[in-house]
Amino acid sequence: MNRNIQLKDLGLKDYKETWEYQSELLQGIVDVKIDNRRNNNTNQTQNHFLFVEHPHVYTLGKSGDLSNLLLNEKQLAEKGATFYKINRGGDITYHGPGQIVGYPILDLENFFTDIHKYLRLLEESIILTIAEYGLKGERSKGETGVWLDVGTPFARKICAMGIRSSRWVTMHGFALNANVNLGYFDNIIPCGIRGKAVASMEAELGKKVDVEEVKEKILKHFKVLFEVEEIITD
Repeated sequence: MNRNIQLKDLGLKDYKETWEYQSELLQGIVDVKIDNRRNNNTNQTQNHFLFVEHPHVYTLGKSGDLSNLLLNEKQLAEKGATFYKINRGGDITYHGPGQIVGYPILDLENFFTDIHKYLRLLEESIILTIAEYGLKGERSKGETGVWLDVGTPFARKICAMGIRSSRWVTMHGFALNANVNLGYFDNIIPCGIRGKAVASMEAELGKKVDVEEVKEKILKHFKVLFEVEEIITD
């Protein structure tokens, strides 16, 4: 098993280009696994972790409801935003500047073969990270992601999650609202859940956070939770 992870920070990058890049990485891993099984080989599979920041974009998961996007094509253009229907789970969400997006492309057979556990550990990595800033992140029953003030009228999501897996290889991931403009969420019904608000670290703390510092903390907790041997910066 290969428990090393190749880390790459893509900076600000178009959503579609990043999606295609993720798909290429996933397919490369799947191809090795297929070859191993067909030819009785033992070649190691790679694991990747991408950090990225996207220009304004709305994405709708494969089971999502298009009516949760409250803008037409003209209004999207006016806001400088794009829209894609994609192949992850979950409903609609927003990505934009000031948001920390993480895409782990892992061969879970290097770690464990349990999608439920994978999602819970992703959530835990964010819960532990924001706790270092004095924010109490929680899970909300029946809903993925990380929330604040669960069980109160003020419940709000600070980190959305949606994934896809093929032959135990993951793609897509999480979006943590760090210094993001929350006004863009007004144009959707986030994750298709009515009556629930969204939050950001900046809004909760009353100041901008150091995004690079937050990324380091996410990786620190991710490495421990997933028992990663080494994170190698590309």
